[in-house]
Parts: sequence; C-alpha cells; structure tokens
Amino acid sequence: MAAVAAAAGPVFWRRLLGLLPGRPGLAALLGRLSDRLGRNRDRRRRRPPWLLLAPLLSPAVPHVTSPPCCLCPEGVHRFQWIRNLVPEFGVSSSHVRVLSSPAEFFELMKVDCLESTLEKSLQAKFPSDLRVSILLDFMRGSRGRKNSRTMLLPLLQRFPEQVRVSLFHTPNLRGLLRLLIPERFNETIGLQHIKVYLFDNSVILSGANLSDSYFTNRQDRYVFLQDCPEIADFFTELVDAVGDVSLQLRGDDTVQVVEGMVHPYKGDRAAYCKAANKRVMDVINSARTRQQMLHAQTFHSNSLLTQEDAAAAGDRRPAPDTWIYPLIQMKPFEIQIDEIVTETLLTEAERGAKVYLTTGYFNLTQAYMDLVLGTRAEYQILLASPEVNGFFGAKGVAGAIPAAYVHIERQFYSEVCSLGQQERVQLQEYWRRGWTFHAKGLWLYLAGSSLPCLTLIGSPNFGYRSVHRDLEAQIAIVTESRALQQQLHQEQEQLYLRSGVVSSATFEQPSRQVKLWVKMVTPLIKNFF
Repeated sequence: MAAVAAAAGPVFWRRLLGLLPGRPGLAALLGRLSDRLGRNRDRRRRRPPWLLLAPLLSPAVPHVTSPPCCLCPEGVHRFQWIRNLVPEFGVSSSHVRVLSSPAEFFELMKVDCLESTLEKSLQAKFPSDLRVSILLDFMRGSRGRKNSRTMLLPLLQRFPEQVRVSLFHTPNLRGLLRLLIPERFNETIGLQHIKVYLFDNSVILSGANLSDSYFTNRQDRYVFLQDCPEIADFFTELVDAVGDVSLQLRGDDTVQVVEGMVHPYKGDRAAYCKAANKRVMDVINSARTRQQMLHAQTFHSNSLLTQEDAAAAGDRRPAPDTWIYPLIQMKPFEIQIDEIVTETLLTEAERGAKVYLTTGYFNLTQAYMDLVLGTRAEYQILLASPEVNGFFGAKGVAGAIPAAYVHIERQFYSEVCSLGQQERVQLQEYWRRGWTFHAKGLWLYLAGSSLPCLTLIGSPNFGYRSVHRDLEAQIAIVTESRALQQQLHQEQEQLYLRSGVVSSATFEQPSRQVKLWVKMVTPLIKNFF
C-alpha cells in the first residue's frame, strides 16, 4: 500500500500545479515535493551518501560545517534544478570579479571614445565587423527635450550600418492611457529595466544606469564576467531579441518596427506579446540546449579525459568551480523565470541558513513577504533610509515617495513583530551622507557556513513592478570557490556596515512621520513604484 501511495503521490502533486497559475513559488515547491516523493522508493533500495547532504526540506540542520554546494564528483551542485529552466554556464571563479563602488564601476566602464572607435573602423583597410547595439526604454529614453535619443542621434546618423538603437515600448501603455499619463509617470506602467553591458567576450551585470550619479555617489552592485564568451553570446542574443520586438530609432528621430513585427502599442496586444515571448524564449531555450550538450560532452562522454589529457590536447581552460544562471523576468510576455527561481530559493532556505536581501526600494510582492515570514531561514533585509532614497527631495508628488516606502516598511515591521519573529527577520536601513542607495540582490549562506555560496545580482528590486510590469534580468552565481565566496561576503559586509538596525524607535523619529494622505494613497499606487 505504501508503494502505491508513493507512486501516486507525484501525479497528485503535479495535477495541483495547473491550479496555481498565480503562485509560481508554491508551484515550484510542489514540483520539488513531487520529485522527492518519486525518489523515495529508490532511496529505500539504495541511498548514496551524497544524497544525505541535501535534505532541502528537512527539519533542523545540525550545527556543523556545511558541505560545499557541489554534491557529486561531477560538480553538480544542490542548485542544479535551475538549469532545467535556463542555460547553465560553468566558469572558473578567476573570471568573476565583484566590484564594490561607483568609482570601480566607472573605471571599468571607461573605454575609448565610441565615436572615434567607429571612425577608425571606417578608415581601416579591411572591412570591420564592429557593431554597436543599444537597447533603451522608449519612455525613459525620450523624456525631456534633451534625452538619450537626442544624445545618440549623431552617432546613428554618422554610422547607420554599424549602430543600432532600439527603444522598448511596453505593450501595456496604449490608447487613451498613453495620451493621458504625463512624462515620467508613464514609466510606471512598465519599462525596459535590464542593466547589462557587453564588450566583446566580457559582461557587466548590475542594477546601475549610466547617468552621472551611478559613477560617483549612488551605491549599487556590479559583477564583471571577464572573458566568458558563452555568457556574452547569450546576453548579446537576448539584447538582440528584445531589440527586435522594440521600436528602431532612425536618423531623423522617428521610429519604426522591425519588418514583420507587430507594433507594441498600435497593434494587437496579444499577438505582440505572443511574438515577443517566442523571440525571447527561443534565445533561452537554444542556449539551454547548447549548454546541456556541452555538459554531456564534458562530463558524460564515454571517454573521459583527465586534466593532464585535456591539457595535452590543447584545452587549457581551468575546470569550472562557479556556475552562472541568467534569470529573466518579462511578465508582460508571460516569462517569469526569475520569479520562479527566487520564490523557490526563499521556499527552500533551510533552518540555520542566512539570507541577506537588499533593495533600494522596499516594496516586496506579497508572495515574497509570505515566504520571508513563513520559512525557517534567518533574514537580514537591507533597504534605503528616506534620506538616501533616490526620490528624496524631489518636487511635487514624487517627493512623497520616500514616505510611502517608510509606510510600507513600518507595516512589514509590525507584521514581523506581531508574529514574534524579530530575531529571525531583521530590517536594516542604509545611510551615507551625500549618497543615494540603489543596490539590490541577495546572498545565501548555507547552514553552518560563514561564507555565501549563492548570490543574485542584476536589475530586479523584488517589488511588484519588477515581477509584473518591467523587463528584468539578473544572474544567479553559485560558487565553490572560497576566494569568490570571500569577495561576495566582503561586498555584503561593506554594504551592511553602513546601516542601522530598525526597531520600533526608528518610526518615532521625525523623519519617519508619514502624512495621512500618503498612508491612504500608498495601497492604491504601491504596485506602480
């Protein structure tokens, strides 16, 4: 009878998945439970020692040094399930560099003048394959009389064959709504929020824009993946894909759609979103297939080579000790990979594990809040104090946005206290005189470990807009390298050292007093910022 129940269990759980379209985190959890039920019979017959190291949903974890993320000789770590959704890129940690400041970001981004480089390519004796592709948001890039479009027009006019400027326009802003909402506020409907910078075979993932403050006094996070051609190819293809479903800027400052593509706000919305989904998912799925084939060739070939054999054959690449997973979130196109992975990571965070989560705009989705409050790991959540919020001191209605975030923060803190979880879930406010705070992401420390083995870094803020409205991309970095783990740990410590712990006294300060009208309006508008 027990054998029948174990066999029927996975079918039951899988059927439940279809009933949970709005709760991908719970769906992912049920899927994992289904997989675990399906493995129970095999575990009774033979229980390999390495399986005992990964009781993802087990009770309390003993206070011992945690095993490394890698659970088997082939380097397949406990987060290997992510590669069922996205491509897995194995790299050496020596190719990964974590930056800590706007100054470092600026120094790395400094390259020869783009215009002069393009000019040299035209004067070269042989045809140049130099191409420049720029993907911006239509609304944000067109705001004001002097904007990104006007800045790029001379480059586009001078080098029309080598420069491409794509302006993504959300399909959700159309018709009367598009005519009525003024500049800046129209961005709240949805925008292109991905921050990825590609140079040949190297990639920078960040939450930072390229405006002046991000190079001086606006704190963010940044990671440099040097000489990682497969990852660079993936993000190049992703940018091209989103560019293809965007409006193309022309030399006369007009825009047009790519031939054969549905117009994002004049055409049929469902047809546009379906075409965009296919274009982006083709990139993700083809890259995933390529990496799976590479993995099979590398680890499961009938004639495995030793490192000495590989070196003799001319393959001098070091064995991977770090794995990169690109997580894409484009809910308007029904692509919610980042949401599924993030919710699953929060769901499976075990007792004794520590999660350091940071966001410049504390406005977690209800699903994320439920998981933080309902799981067993310890959480330290870093957020911006009102004075370092990017909207602090802004004119008009925007000036009240920091107070709205204070209101949301206080509501969450009150819920933590009402559940008696102040020891497990802690809020901390970042403050630095003359600076603003824009860092986002998380670091995961396994139970018993003093160093993180996983981080999420990129553009998502963990809020409603990031999950439901905007186009977002970040990467999950999983590493066994102690050196890279120390880099990530140091990055986390430097950010948290400039923070103070939130308590009930925090909200008694004059700067934390929220006007009644802000409290009343916040529930109505919180899904737009």
